[in-house]
Amino acid sequence: MRLKSLDLFRGITIASMILVNNPGSWNHVYPLLLHAEWHGCTPTDLVFPFFLFIAGVAMAFSLSKYTQENQPNIQVYKRIIQRCLILFLFGLLLNGFPSYKLATIRIMGVLQRISLAYLLAALAILNLSRKQLYYLCATLLIGYWAAMQLIPIPGYGAGNLSPEGNFGGYVDRLILTQQHLWDGKPYDPEGLFSTLPAIVTILIGYFPGEWLKHQPRKSRTSLNLIIFGLSCVVVGYIWGLFFPINKALWTSSYVIFTAGWALLLLAACYEVIEVRGWQKWGRPFEVMGLNAIFIFVASGFLARLMIYNNIGSGENAPTIKTWIYEQFFQSWAGDLNGSLLFAIVNVLFWWGISEFMYRRGWFFKV
Repeated sequence: MRLKSLDLFRGITIASMILVNNPGSWNHVYPLLLHAEWHGCTPTDLVFPFFLFIAGVAMAFSLSKYTQENQPNIQVYKRIIQRCLILFLFGLLLNGFPSYKLATIRIMGVLQRISLAYLLAALAILNLSRKQLYYLCATLLIGYWAAMQLIPIPGYGAGNLSPEGNFGGYVDRLILTQQHLWDGKPYDPEGLFSTLPAIVTILIGYFPGEWLKHQPRKSRTSLNLIIFGLSCVVVGYIWGLFFPINKALWTSSYVIFTAGWALLLLAACYEVIEVRGWQKWGRPFEVMGLNAIFIFVASGFLARLMIYNNIGSGENAPTIKTWIYEQFFQSWAGDLNGSLLFAIVNVLFWWGISEFMYRRGWFFKV
């Protein structure tokens, strides 16, 4: 069984990622296309947890053949670990490009978090019962909340959720050291310790994926997803009043709140594709979803090539990105709209690449 609606969801997410990651100028971006400065959640803050949620839904189908009677063998675990290592390596290659200074390279990142969370979630799914998985989710979310709120940090005390004083950042500085964190800051938005609650984001995706396998493809199923989603949004919001919703810290409230929005978007995609069969309008997103990892990595390298290479020589020579933005977008559309159009053209460009690959049957899998 394959959910085409999941490919649509994945494609919408990768297109959104390209849109928010590639403005013409970071000095001119509409607020909704920026991350929250610290506490809070904008539409942009939903993109990364959507990737993890989608991975969880997909695992419900890819791992479904393994049961208590049909246990995975060593080759299955080797494949899971291999996938984890490949994703982690791609993340390091993106982080280090173009200089690869090992003394200061950022160790963690988006792909690194996906790889570690995927590995640990897969091991849990293959070895724990459904009831034990529920207990694991509760333990990770409550335990993470307790650690962040109750463990004192030297110089800051307990319950400090600032960039410098939070417990997760402190652990990352001890283990990874500050020079290997994001931009040398005292915390990493994809840090090692805050990857623990990210495992729950994947598992929350796994549960509805497993549930959908046994449901009729009717609007009633979509409605149930909406109810589950709205419940998570409300619970996450209420928890956020006590433990703030924060992407950089991947707080427990953020996990529940963003999972709720992921369920709502999954419900919309499911109703449109699986129930009503309106597949044509979603094709551009679907083809992007089928090569999401390739687009993620390739778009990241292209963006860096445009940033780290100049047009012409001399101190004031603009980067390729700046030159394209100023010459073809800002010059006639203005600062904000030109910056947005630059991002939209990026999305269209990668859709074109995806369509080209789809027509030739090229699918990049890890």
